[in-house]
Amino acid sequence: MSSSSARGDQWTFLTNHARVLLRIARDPEVRLRDIAAGIGITERAVQIIVADLEVAGYLTRTRVGRRNRYTVDDSVALRHPSEADHPVGDLLGAFLHREDTPEAELAEAEAATR
Repeated sequence: MSSSSARGDQWTFLTNHARVLLRIARDPEVRLRDIAAGIGITERAVQIIVADLEVAGYLTRTRVGRRNRYTVDDSVALRHPSEADHPVGDLLGAFLHREDTPEAELAEAEAATR
């Protein structure tokens, strides 16, 4: 077995930073433990990623009672020089717009009635 086929199922297109940002953009009041469980990484890893995203200006954290509420700034440019002419909102839009379609709303309504 070649080394490329042995690793073939171990890589993905999105980083954990992108996954965390997408989860927060979908639900600004999501708990870090829920992000960790959904992505398959540790809660501590999510804490570090959220701190990275906050320092870089992609999100802000506001304390609301005992919980945090996050606000994503979709105008901040992507970090890699080859993508720096695109705001992170372009990436978020590519993934989040699917949830705004009538099909997604219908599926959500059907799931709620079960």
